[in-house]
Amino acid sequence: MNRQRSLARSGNIENLLKSGTKYLSSLEETIIQNIDACIDLAELLTTSLGPNGMNKMIINRLSKLIITNDSSTILKELEVVHPAATMILEAAQMQEKEIGDGTNFVIVFAGEILKQAQSLILSGIHPVEIIDGYNKAGKEALKYMDELVVKTVEDVRNEEDVAFAVSASIASKQFGYEDFLSTLVAKACIAICPNNEKNFVVDNIRVVKIIGGSIYDSKIIKGFVTNRTPKGSIRKIENAKVVCYTGGVEASNTETGSNVLIESAKELKNYTKGEEDLMEKKIKKLAEMGINVVVSGHNISEIAAHFLEKYGILALKLPSKFEMLRVCRTVRAMPLSTFIIPSEKEIGTCGSVRVELIGGTKITIFEQSKKNKSKLATIIVRAATKNVADDIERAIDDGVNSYRALCKDGRLLAGGGAFEIEMSRHIQKFGEKSPGMDQYAIKKFAEGLEVVPRNLALNAGMRATELISNLYSSHEEGKKNSGVDVTNEGICDMVKKNVFDLYQTRYWSMRLALNVAITILRVDQIIMSKRAQSGIAPPPQVSRDVD
Repeated sequence: MNRQRSLARSGNIENLLKSGTKYLSSLEETIIQNIDACIDLAELLTTSLGPNGMNKMIINRLSKLIITNDSSTILKELEVVHPAATMILEAAQMQEKEIGDGTNFVIVFAGEILKQAQSLILSGIHPVEIIDGYNKAGKEALKYMDELVVKTVEDVRNEEDVAFAVSASIASKQFGYEDFLSTLVAKACIAICPNNEKNFVVDNIRVVKIIGGSIYDSKIIKGFVTNRTPKGSIRKIENAKVVCYTGGVEASNTETGSNVLIESAKELKNYTKGEEDLMEKKIKKLAEMGINVVVSGHNISEIAAHFLEKYGILALKLPSKFEMLRVCRTVRAMPLSTFIIPSEKEIGTCGSVRVELIGGTKITIFEQSKKNKSKLATIIVRAATKNVADDIERAIDDGVNSYRALCKDGRLLAGGGAFEIEMSRHIQKFGEKSPGMDQYAIKKFAEGLEVVPRNLALNAGMRATELISNLYSSHEEGKKNSGVDVTNEGICDMVKKNVFDLYQTRYWSMRLALNVAITILRVDQIIMSKRAQSGIAPPPQVSRDVD
């Protein structure tokens, strides 16, 4: 009787759910399908790993063409709907917010350890035992990372050390230009680094892209650059005193409406003459205070433009509130909402405000002098096409984010897969000492770490299996810094070659990849509600009052 009841009740959970709900519960329908989806996502980005990573051509829903190997940009343009793959995307996005680099490693490593877990599940090992083994391996790996530190950047204002530290993240996007771009990033970051380096703000490094010329024509401006040009004929001001108005530079309007009755041409002339006199009086007062640059967030009237030109004041209109705030930050001025006479505390100073013609594009530059430290730095990027310029901007963004991480923790690990191979060796030995079924998962975790040097070799056209074997042999001989030499197609000492990975980047990426992999392995049932149809309002809720 009990057996008949159990047979009658099996598979009837859908009767409890709303019509159209999809319910998956078996091993093949849940864990294996989730792992397969994550592996597919990881394999999509595996070929983009490392300096020889291949580009992806993406045409988004707005028909915009994007050519890049930056995993963060690729993931933003993909519309992934599978729930398990979405979880890995969220982990990668968290890595992007926390560090700004290493998103590819999160995806690839998470997909690899899930792939290793899949082979264990199919051989009969329960997912809980795999999770326990992965947890032990992850804790041991994060603890052992401290022993693999090869160098520490003590002074984040040392240009040479900073350039070496950030060059690996730039090389993964722009291989061959990493030396030039890393030096450019190091100079820009050091120029605006605050007294407390932990308060470094990534947004204070701006990038302006100008099509035409070579990458080596790119340069740094200690200040702000905009593609808007001044109103009038004045194009250059040295030792500028700047006032910023978020409103317009024009005659102020009264708060209440009023009508003016004009009965003759003379009265009309006197009325406009009064406005002109008032405007000239204000602008003359600005000139007497030494102000020679006026920045407006809205319209600059023709009368105002005339008198500004008359008194030798450069007038610039910046409708963007973000650009206005950056100008204020550069010149240390206080933004004023209305056109009034400012106090001395509200006036900013700038070494030079000028218009330059670069590659056929006119730009206005607010550059601080050597004596005054700027809070903002702008990198002017030159490139042959817009797609190349966009990719260089992403590489610079990764470099700047790496500098921010360096300010928090200056420890460095050997790059080029050297860290992963040495960590894999340690975890394998740790697994051999672990009793029970956990050791199988621990060893699979160690195998998963091989994904980085293996794909670095594959993407460089090398024999991956042979190279992995040579790396293990080299590490067994005590050469812990041996990694993949993609230039000479072999192995070499990564520290001598100045190829490093940031400790912070690897710490967070390993931690996030492990956490999301364990979360996916814990899912044994999937319940998906029927998707709501657009344009159809939900049924009204029926009130059920209980007396």
